[in-house]
Amino acid sequence: MGVFDFIKGELLEVIEWTDDSRDTLSFRYPDEDKAIKNGAQLIVRESQLVQFVYLGEFGDTFGPGKHTLTTDNIPVLTRLKSWKYGFNSPFKADVYYLTTRLFTGNKWGTSNPIMLRDDDFGIVRARAFGTFDFKIVDAKLFLKEVAGSDQNFRLDEFADTMRSRIVSIFSDALASSKIPVLDVASRYTELGEALLPLINPVVSGKYGLQIGSFIVENVSVPPEVEQAIDKRSSMAAVGNLNDFVKYQMAKGMEAPGGGGPAGMASELAVGFAIAQQIMQQQGVPGAAGATGAAGAAVAAGAVGAAPDLLSPADVAKKLGVPEADVMTIISSGELAAKKIGTSYRITRAALDKYLSS
Repeated sequence: MGVFDFIKGELLEVIEWTDDSRDTLSFRYPDEDKAIKNGAQLIVRESQLVQFVYLGEFGDTFGPGKHTLTTDNIPVLTRLKSWKYGFNSPFKADVYYLTTRLFTGNKWGTSNPIMLRDDDFGIVRARAFGTFDFKIVDAKLFLKEVAGSDQNFRLDEFADTMRSRIVSIFSDALASSKIPVLDVASRYTELGEALLPLINPVVSGKYGLQIGSFIVENVSVPPEVEQAIDKRSSMAAVGNLNDFVKYQMAKGMEAPGGGGPAGMASELAVGFAIAQQIMQQQGVPGAAGATGAAGAAVAAGAVGAAPDLLSPADVAKKLGVPEADVMTIISSGELAAKKIGTSYRITRAALDKYLSS
Protein backbone atom coordinates (compact mmCIF):
# COMPACT_ATOMS: atom_id res chain seq x y z
CA MET A 1 0.00 0.00 0.00
CA GLY A 2 1.43 3.37 -1.07
CA VAL A 3 1.57 6.50 1.03
CA PHE A 4 -1.27 8.05 -0.98
CA ASP A 5 -3.49 5.02 -0.40
CA PHE A 6 -2.73 5.15 3.33
CA ILE A 7 -3.60 8.86 3.54
CA LYS A 8 -6.76 8.31 1.53
CA GLY A 9 -7.82 5.56 3.91
CA GLU A 10 -7.57 8.00 6.81
CA LEU A 11 -10.05 10.44 5.24
CA LEU A 12 -13.82 10.42 5.37
CA GLU A 13 -15.31 10.95 1.91
CA VAL A 14 -19.01 10.15 2.52
CA ILE A 15 -20.82 10.90 5.76
CA GLU A 16 -24.32 9.48 6.24
CA TRP A 17 -26.41 7.83 8.95
CA THR A 18 -29.47 5.64 8.75
CA ASP A 19 -31.54 5.09 11.88
CA ASP A 20 -33.83 2.12 12.40
CA SER A 21 -34.08 2.33 16.20
CA ARG A 22 -37.11 4.71 16.25
CA ASP A 23 -36.01 6.10 19.62
CA THR A 24 -32.70 7.89 18.91
CA LEU A 25 -32.80 11.65 19.40
CA SER A 26 -29.19 12.45 18.50
CA PHE A 27 -26.20 10.47 17.18
CA ARG A 28 -22.54 11.51 17.04
CA TYR A 29 -21.02 10.17 13.85
CA PRO A 30 -18.19 7.71 14.72
CA ASP A 31 -15.22 9.15 12.82
CA GLU A 32 -12.76 6.70 14.42
CA ASP A 33 -10.23 9.56 14.56
CA LYS A 34 -10.44 10.06 10.80
CA ALA A 35 -10.25 13.52 9.30
CA ILE A 36 -12.97 14.74 6.97
CA LYS A 37 -11.80 15.29 3.44
CA ASN A 38 -12.40 18.76 2.08
CA GLY A 39 -14.96 18.12 -0.63
CA ALA A 40 -16.47 15.10 1.12
CA GLN A 41 -20.16 14.33 0.66
CA LEU A 42 -22.59 14.81 3.53
CA ILE A 43 -25.95 13.08 3.13
CA VAL A 44 -28.82 14.25 5.33
CA ARG A 45 -32.12 12.42 4.95
CA GLU A 46 -35.62 13.72 5.55
CA SER A 47 -36.43 13.99 9.27
CA GLN A 48 -32.70 14.51 9.96
CA LEU A 49 -30.54 17.51 10.81
CA VAL A 50 -26.74 17.66 11.02
CA GLN A 51 -24.82 19.92 13.39
CA PHE A 52 -21.03 20.38 13.13
CA VAL A 53 -19.07 21.07 16.33
CA TYR A 54 -15.44 22.22 16.07
CA LEU A 55 -13.27 22.36 19.20
CA GLY A 56 -16.33 22.64 21.42
CA GLU A 57 -17.99 25.40 19.38
CA PHE A 58 -21.06 25.04 17.18
CA GLY A 59 -20.32 25.18 13.49
CA ASP A 60 -22.63 24.88 10.51
CA THR A 61 -26.06 23.24 10.44
CA PHE A 62 -27.31 21.21 7.47
CA GLY A 63 -30.85 20.21 6.58
CA PRO A 64 -32.03 17.35 4.32
CA GLY A 65 -30.12 16.89 1.07
CA LYS A 66 -26.66 16.07 -0.31
CA HIS A 67 -23.99 18.59 0.64
CA THR A 68 -20.40 18.96 -0.56
CA LEU A 69 -18.17 20.04 2.32
CA THR A 70 -15.95 22.79 1.00
CA THR A 71 -14.83 26.09 2.44
CA ASP A 72 -17.48 27.78 0.30
CA ASN A 73 -20.48 26.19 1.99
CA ILE A 74 -19.22 25.75 5.54
CA PRO A 75 -18.63 29.41 6.39
CA VAL A 76 -18.90 29.05 10.18
CA LEU A 77 -16.44 26.16 10.31
CA THR A 78 -14.15 28.01 7.85
CA ARG A 79 -14.11 31.02 10.17
CA LEU A 80 -13.50 28.88 13.29
CA LYS A 81 -10.65 27.00 11.63
CA SER A 82 -9.26 30.23 10.14
CA TRP A 83 -9.03 28.83 6.62
CA LYS A 84 -7.85 31.57 4.32
CA TYR A 85 -7.88 31.88 0.57
CA GLY A 86 -9.84 28.62 0.20
CA PHE A 87 -7.10 26.44 1.69
CA ASN A 88 -8.12 22.87 0.86
CA SER A 89 -7.10 20.45 3.60
CA PRO A 90 -8.69 17.69 5.71
CA PHE A 91 -10.28 18.85 8.97
CA LYS A 92 -11.48 17.33 12.21
CA ALA A 93 -14.96 18.10 13.53
CA ASP A 94 -17.68 16.33 15.46
CA VAL A 95 -20.73 15.57 13.31
CA TYR A 96 -24.05 15.19 15.14
CA TYR A 97 -27.13 13.79 13.46
CA LEU A 98 -30.42 14.81 15.08
CA THR A 99 -33.81 13.23 14.40
CA THR A 100 -36.41 15.91 13.67
CA ARG A 101 -39.45 13.69 13.18
CA LEU A 102 -42.32 13.70 15.66
CA PHE A 103 -41.86 11.33 18.61
CA THR A 104 -45.39 10.21 19.45
CA GLY A 105 -47.16 8.46 22.30
CA ASN A 106 -44.87 9.56 25.12
CA LYS A 107 -46.52 8.99 28.48
CA TRP A 108 -46.74 11.46 31.33
CA GLY A 109 -48.37 11.24 34.74
CA THR A 110 -48.37 12.79 38.19
CA SER A 111 -46.29 10.88 40.72
CA ASN A 112 -47.90 12.86 43.57
CA PRO A 113 -51.46 14.19 43.83
CA ILE A 114 -52.23 17.74 42.71
CA MET A 115 -53.95 19.83 45.39
CA LEU A 116 -57.01 21.60 43.92
CA ARG A 117 -59.50 23.98 45.51
CA ASP A 118 -62.96 22.88 44.40
CA ASP A 119 -66.22 24.76 45.06
CA ASP A 120 -68.17 21.53 45.62
CA PHE A 121 -65.72 19.39 47.61
CA GLY A 122 -63.25 21.91 49.08
CA ILE A 123 -59.59 20.87 48.88
CA VAL A 124 -59.28 17.84 46.59
CA ARG A 125 -56.27 15.68 45.71
CA ALA A 126 -56.26 14.73 42.01
CA ARG A 127 -53.98 12.58 39.86
CA ALA A 128 -53.67 12.79 36.08
CA PHE A 129 -51.98 11.03 33.18
CA GLY A 130 -51.91 11.10 29.39
CA THR A 131 -49.60 11.26 26.35
CA PHE A 132 -47.72 13.90 24.36
CA ASP A 133 -45.86 14.22 21.04
CA PHE A 134 -42.72 16.30 20.51
CA LYS A 135 -39.89 17.01 18.07
CA ILE A 136 -36.52 18.81 18.01
CA VAL A 137 -36.69 22.35 16.59
CA ASP A 138 -33.41 23.88 17.81
CA ALA A 139 -30.43 21.56 17.26
CA LYS A 140 -27.83 23.69 19.03
CA LEU A 141 -29.95 24.27 22.14
CA PHE A 142 -30.90 20.59 22.32
CA LEU A 143 -27.27 19.45 22.10
CA LYS A 144 -26.19 22.06 24.63
CA GLU A 145 -28.90 21.49 27.25
CA VAL A 146 -29.96 17.88 26.74
CA ALA A 147 -27.81 15.47 24.72
CA GLY A 148 -24.38 17.00 25.30
CA SER A 149 -21.57 14.94 23.80
CA ASP A 150 -23.45 11.64 24.19
CA GLN A 151 -22.70 9.49 21.14
CA ASN A 152 -26.13 7.87 21.03
CA PHE A 153 -28.76 9.80 22.98
CA ARG A 154 -32.01 7.86 23.23
CA LEU A 155 -35.54 8.76 24.22
CA ASP A 156 -35.55 6.82 27.50
CA GLU A 157 -32.62 8.93 28.77
CA PHE A 158 -34.72 12.05 28.49
CA ALA A 159 -38.19 10.67 29.32
CA ASP A 160 -38.03 11.34 33.07
CA THR A 161 -36.88 14.93 32.59
CA MET A 162 -39.60 15.66 30.04
CA ARG A 163 -42.23 13.97 32.18
CA SER A 164 -41.38 15.94 35.32
CA ARG A 165 -41.26 19.22 33.41
CA ILE A 166 -44.64 18.61 31.74
CA VAL A 167 -46.27 17.44 34.97
CA SER A 168 -45.06 20.59 36.74
CA ILE A 169 -46.57 22.84 34.07
CA PHE A 170 -49.78 20.79 33.96
CA SER A 171 -50.17 20.98 37.74
CA ASP A 172 -49.81 24.76 37.77
CA ALA A 173 -52.23 25.18 34.86
CA LEU A 174 -54.89 22.86 36.28
CA ALA A 175 -54.69 24.42 39.73
CA SER A 176 -55.04 27.95 38.30
CA SER A 177 -57.83 27.04 35.86
CA LYS A 178 -60.31 26.49 38.74
CA ILE A 179 -62.26 23.94 36.71
CA PRO A 180 -64.65 22.01 39.02
CA VAL A 181 -63.64 18.38 39.58
CA LEU A 182 -67.04 17.26 38.29
CA ASP A 183 -66.37 19.06 34.99
CA VAL A 184 -62.78 17.97 34.40
CA ALA A 185 -63.79 14.69 32.74
CA SER A 186 -65.79 16.55 30.09
CA ARG A 187 -62.93 18.95 29.36
CA TYR A 188 -60.00 16.61 28.60
CA THR A 189 -59.64 17.86 25.02
CA GLU A 190 -60.08 21.47 26.07
CA LEU A 191 -57.44 21.05 28.79
CA GLY A 192 -54.88 19.57 26.39
CA GLU A 193 -55.32 22.34 23.82
CA ALA A 194 -55.26 25.06 26.47
CA LEU A 195 -52.02 23.72 27.98
CA LEU A 196 -50.03 23.72 24.71
CA PRO A 197 -49.42 27.52 24.71
CA LEU A 198 -48.21 27.21 28.31
CA ILE A 199 -45.95 24.19 27.82
CA ASN A 200 -44.31 25.03 24.46
CA PRO A 201 -42.58 28.29 25.45
CA VAL A 202 -40.99 26.50 28.42
CA VAL A 203 -39.74 23.38 26.61
CA SER A 204 -38.70 25.35 23.52
CA GLY A 205 -36.69 27.87 25.50
CA LYS A 206 -35.18 25.25 27.80
CA TYR A 207 -34.61 22.23 25.56
CA GLY A 208 -35.08 23.28 21.95
CA LEU A 209 -38.18 21.10 21.61
CA GLN A 210 -41.76 21.67 20.49
CA ILE A 211 -44.80 19.79 21.81
CA GLY A 212 -47.02 18.80 18.88
CA SER A 213 -49.97 17.56 20.91
CA PHE A 214 -50.75 17.19 24.59
CA ILE A 215 -53.48 14.72 25.57
CA VAL A 216 -55.09 14.39 29.00
CA GLU A 217 -56.48 10.85 29.24
CA ASN A 218 -57.66 10.79 32.84
CA VAL A 219 -57.94 12.92 35.97
CA SER A 220 -58.83 10.83 39.03
CA VAL A 221 -59.77 11.77 42.58
CA PRO A 222 -59.49 9.78 45.86
CA PRO A 223 -62.05 6.98 46.51
CA GLU A 224 -63.94 9.00 49.12
CA VAL A 225 -64.52 11.81 46.63
CA GLU A 226 -65.63 9.28 44.01
CA GLN A 227 -68.16 7.90 46.52
CA ALA A 228 -69.46 11.42 47.18
CA ILE A 229 -69.85 11.97 43.44
CA ASP A 230 -71.69 8.64 43.09
CA LYS A 231 -74.05 9.57 45.93
CA ARG A 232 -74.75 12.92 44.37
CA SER A 233 -75.49 11.22 41.04
CA SER A 234 -77.83 8.78 42.76
CA MET A 235 -79.71 11.59 44.50
CA ALA A 236 -80.08 13.41 41.20
CA ALA A 237 -81.44 10.23 39.59
CA VAL A 238 -83.98 9.77 42.40
CA GLY A 239 -85.37 13.29 41.92
CA ASN A 240 -87.96 14.14 44.62
CA LEU A 241 -86.61 12.30 47.65
CA ASN A 242 -89.89 12.58 49.59
CA ASP A 243 -91.90 10.93 46.82
CA PHE A 244 -89.23 8.26 46.44
CA VAL A 245 -89.33 7.38 50.15
CA LYS A 246 -93.13 7.17 50.10
CA TYR A 247 -93.01 4.87 47.11
CA GLN A 248 -90.40 2.61 48.68
CA MET A 249 -92.31 2.37 51.95
CA ALA A 250 -95.58 1.63 50.20
CA LYS A 251 -93.93 -1.18 48.26
CA GLY A 252 -92.49 -2.55 51.50
CA MET A 253 -95.88 -2.60 53.21
CA GLU A 254 -97.38 -4.53 50.30
CA ALA A 255 -95.04 -7.43 51.06
CA PRO A 256 -96.31 -10.11 53.51
CA GLY A 257 -95.32 -9.27 57.07
CA GLY A 258 -94.22 -5.79 56.11
CA GLY A 259 -90.60 -6.81 55.74
CA GLY A 260 -89.97 -7.70 59.44
CA PRO A 261 -88.49 -5.29 62.00
CA ALA A 262 -86.68 -3.30 59.34
CA GLY A 263 -89.86 -2.98 57.32
CA MET A 264 -91.77 -1.93 60.45
CA ALA A 265 -89.22 0.77 61.19
CA SER A 266 -89.49 2.00 57.62
CA GLU A 267 -93.27 2.05 57.80
CA LEU A 268 -93.14 4.05 61.02
CA ALA A 269 -90.65 6.49 59.52
CA VAL A 270 -92.79 7.18 56.47
CA GLY A 271 -95.86 7.31 58.69
CA PHE A 272 -94.31 10.10 60.75
CA ALA A 273 -93.41 11.97 57.56
CA ILE A 274 -96.99 11.69 56.32
CA ALA A 275 -98.37 12.68 59.71
CA GLN A 276 -96.15 15.73 59.67
CA GLN A 277 -97.57 16.73 56.29
CA ILE A 278 -101.17 16.33 57.45
CA MET A 279 -100.60 18.20 60.70
CA GLN A 280 -98.88 21.06 58.91
CA GLN A 281 -101.74 21.27 56.43
CA GLN A 282 -104.21 21.44 59.33
CA GLY A 283 -102.19 24.11 61.09
CA VAL A 284 -101.37 22.10 64.20
CA PRO A 285 -98.82 24.09 66.29
CA GLY A 286 -95.37 22.44 66.71
CA ALA A 287 -96.18 19.78 64.13
CA ALA A 288 -92.82 20.01 62.39
CA GLY A 289 -90.78 19.79 65.60
CA ALA A 290 -92.82 16.99 67.14
CA THR A 291 -92.90 14.73 64.12
CA GLY A 292 -89.30 15.55 63.27
CA ALA A 293 -88.14 14.42 66.73
CA ALA A 294 -90.26 11.29 66.50
CA GLY A 295 -88.84 10.52 63.05
CA ALA A 296 -85.33 10.91 64.42
CA ALA A 297 -86.15 8.46 67.20
CA VAL A 298 -87.37 5.90 64.68
CA ALA A 299 -84.29 6.42 62.53
CA ALA A 300 -82.17 5.80 65.61
CA GLY A 301 -83.79 2.41 66.10
CA ALA A 302 -86.72 3.17 68.40
CA VAL A 303 -88.97 0.71 66.58
CA GLY A 304 -91.09 -0.05 69.63
CA ALA A 305 -92.09 3.61 70.33
CA ALA A 306 -95.87 4.18 70.15
CA PRO A 307 -96.67 6.43 67.17
CA ASP A 308 -99.44 9.06 67.24
CA LEU A 309 -100.92 7.30 64.20
CA LEU A 310 -104.06 5.10 64.04
CA SER A 311 -105.45 2.56 61.64
CA PRO A 312 -109.20 2.42 60.76
CA ALA A 313 -109.52 -0.56 63.14
CA ASP A 314 -107.96 1.48 65.99
CA VAL A 315 -110.39 4.34 65.34
CA ALA A 316 -113.35 1.95 65.21
CA LYS A 317 -112.32 0.46 68.53
CA LYS A 318 -112.00 3.88 70.14
CA LEU A 319 -115.36 5.04 68.77
CA GLY A 320 -117.08 1.72 69.48
CA VAL A 321 -118.39 1.42 65.92
CA PRO A 322 -117.79 -1.08 63.11
CA GLU A 323 -114.72 -0.52 60.97
CA ALA A 324 -116.99 -0.13 57.92
CA ASP A 325 -118.46 3.03 59.46
CA VAL A 326 -114.98 4.48 59.91
CA MET A 327 -114.21 3.76 56.23
CA THR A 328 -117.42 5.55 55.28
CA ILE A 329 -116.51 8.79 57.07
CA ILE A 330 -112.98 8.56 55.64
CA SER A 331 -114.41 8.21 52.12
CA SER A 332 -116.74 11.17 52.69
CA GLY A 333 -113.83 13.34 53.78
CA GLU A 334 -115.20 14.00 57.25
CA LEU A 335 -112.23 12.23 58.80
CA ALA A 336 -108.81 13.16 57.36
CA ALA A 337 -106.71 10.11 56.55
CA LYS A 338 -103.73 9.21 54.39
CA LYS A 339 -103.78 6.16 52.13
CA ILE A 340 -100.50 4.23 51.98
CA GLY A 341 -100.66 1.40 49.50
CA THR A 342 -104.00 -0.29 50.31
CA SER A 343 -104.14 0.91 53.92
CA TYR A 344 -105.28 4.11 55.64
CA ARG A 345 -103.61 5.92 58.54
CA ILE A 346 -105.26 8.59 60.72
CA THR A 347 -103.47 10.97 63.05
CA ARG A 348 -104.77 11.42 66.57
CA ALA A 349 -105.09 15.16 65.86
CA ALA A 350 -107.35 14.42 62.88
CA LEU A 351 -109.51 12.14 65.04
CA ASP A 352 -109.76 14.79 67.77
CA LYS A 353 -110.75 17.37 65.18
CA TYR A 354 -113.45 15.07 63.82
CA LEU A 355 -114.84 14.43 67.29
CA SER A 356 -114.92 18.13 68.16
CA SER A 357 -116.67 19.12 64.94
